[in-house]
Amino acid sequence: MYDHEYLPQAAFANAQWQKSSRSEPQPNCVQLTEVAGVIGLRDSKAPNRAVLQFNKSEIAAFITAVKDGEFDHLTT
Repeated sequence: MYDHEYLPQAAFANAQWQKSSRSEPQPNCVQLTEVAGVIGLRDSKAPNRAVLQFNKSEIAAFITAVKDGEFDHLTT
């Protein structure tokens, strides 16, 4: 089902996290990073909680779905 191994959470400890420029000035957002080919996603309000992990094709599918408006109903 998955084509990647999950990394230990410690692998993300020194990662350079990125958030969308559209999240400004709000402090609440999700952040993304890449470590050893695995995309990590975390909640900026709780950076010490577990990092969700995805491969690049999973993130690409999600981003495509967002761009296509598949989640627009969640914001209204």
